[in-house]
Amino acid sequence: MRSSRLPIFQLSILLFGISLLAASQLFGQASDRVGPVQPKPQQQQEVAPATIPSEEYIICADDLLDIYIIDVPELSRTYRVSQSGQLNFPLLPKPLNATGLTLDEFARLLTTQLKSTGTLTDPHIDVSVKESRNHSVSINGAVKNPQIYPLLGRAKLLSVISQAGGIADDAGDVVKITRGGAISKMLSATNGTPADSPQTITINLNELLNSSNSSLNVDVYPGDWVTVPKAGVVYVVGAVNRSGGFVMNTAREHMTVLQAVALAEDLKPTAQREHSMIIRRDPSKQGDRQEIAVNLKKILSGQVADVTMEPNDILFVPDSSSKKALRRGAEAAIQIATGLALFRL
Repeated sequence: MRSSRLPIFQLSILLFGISLLAASQLFGQASDRVGPVQPKPQQQQEVAPATIPSEEYIICADDLLDIYIIDVPELSRTYRVSQSGQLNFPLLPKPLNATGLTLDEFARLLTTQLKSTGTLTDPHIDVSVKESRNHSVSINGAVKNPQIYPLLGRAKLLSVISQAGGIADDAGDVVKITRGGAISKMLSATNGTPADSPQTITINLNELLNSSNSSLNVDVYPGDWVTVPKAGVVYVVGAVNRSGGFVMNTAREHMTVLQAVALAEDLKPTAQREHSMIIRRDPSKQGDRQEIAVNLKKILSGQVADVTMEPNDILFVPDSSSKKALRRGAEAAIQIATGLALFRL
């Protein structure tokens, strides 16, 4: 027994309109669907790797929706949401606003409109998404597989990072989420954030990975940009066993002089420990650098406190076997560190 019936007069008009539509299309290209046919596996894979509940998926402009009405094959087919966010449905007097609604909400809206206009008496409607160009998330920076991934609904931050292969070895200590997609703009209307200004959320990566605080594992929405900045690098040059640049990764948020010396595999016997220095960029003056004296002899003996280094610092340990290099000091250290930086890039 049919659960939805059309009045005879309206049914005649409907059949006439469908006939004209069918005549304008080539055989086999019609998108009408008879019965609840499941999407092809290949089409389903193109949408997303996982199924998103219909109560969470938010419709965007240019989405292609698959609308199935039980026992009404004449109206069961795919419909495209326009760039303005509206969907034209046959026999309804005006387009329906679809963007910003979940699939379930749009199904209820369409049910209400079909009943109120007398088009269908008791429609049972199922709405699913067939294609979506807007539902994706960009993951870049210090992750193992940075690229754009499909995302039909909200997901947790750790899940998104996991989809990108996890954190890379040279990751810094924060992760940033920049909201600016269509979904984020819709959500901004509820929290008072200006829709035209992207919102950036910064989360401590160490706490996210090691803490049991679930509030750090925030929601990520389609259109978001997730960025894991690369960690800073400190350089150790001069009278050490292994000169090089060393990453201040998530395991070493802050690096001290002694830690840098340990990574450089200790000092050479000819090192002039009391004449070492940190060469640091001067943030107040473009291109200028500061020379900070470091007495490694006293630090190693515990007479003075260890010194914390900053990203792009150069620890220069002079070698007593080369007086010329000692006189040139900072200039030689900067040239060596610059070469190491270019090699790393």
